[in-house]
Amino acid sequence: METGTFRDLKYLVRMPRELLEKNPAILFLHGAGYRGTNLDVLMNYPAFRQGSCLAKDDSPFLIFAPQCHADTWFDLFEQLRDFARAVCGDPRVDKERVYLMGASMGGYGTWQLGMSLPELFAAMIPICGGGMKWNAKRLASVPVWAVHGELDPAVAAEESIRLVDAVNQAGGSAKLTLLKGVGHNAWDYTFANQEMFDWLLQQKRARRPDETTNEFADADRFG
Repeated sequence: METGTFRDLKYLVRMPRELLEKNPAILFLHGAGYRGTNLDVLMNYPAFRQGSCLAKDDSPFLIFAPQCHADTWFDLFEQLRDFARAVCGDPRVDKERVYLMGASMGGYGTWQLGMSLPELFAAMIPICGGGMKWNAKRLASVPVWAVHGELDPAVAAEESIRLVDAVNQAGGSAKLTLLKGVGHNAWDYTFANQEMFDWLLQQKRARRPDETTNEFADADRFG
């Protein structure tokens, strides 16, 4: 893996075995258990371990994984936005196939970053996360495949259910895999599910039309 620093945000880059001129990329946000400033800890994240589709020799993805050195991703959000733009500007990256993914605290970050910068991402996979239902219309052009454990004691499955419903009600394309009998650890299932990564590769960034509606016209509903 490569390592780097973007301002004070340390990050990993996992390279595919066969690097192309332009490669599909995943911006991955870890959960609370991997916070800190030691990238050696992040290198042992489940996504990079044996059994994960992302750890296979034939995985085609460039994976950019920043490490949160604050309490939450929200404390670093402006920096995270800039990092996402930097990933899209990396000369090795296919701008039409940049995907967003994260688990737990990173699942919350995935929902929020996707809503904040929908024009950057071709698709996203939020795992056991949550977010702002009222802002789901921002994801109308970004395909979403969410995953959540039915018995999650840390983040209620209702968080993913209501967000997926809200994206679809806004005219988007979102689906949810609700794992029966599973608690908070919905990521092991996700990392081992080749179907989900095949689905990612089929998605390309939407060409967004010029917005003609006022996205900030909901003061009477939301205060």
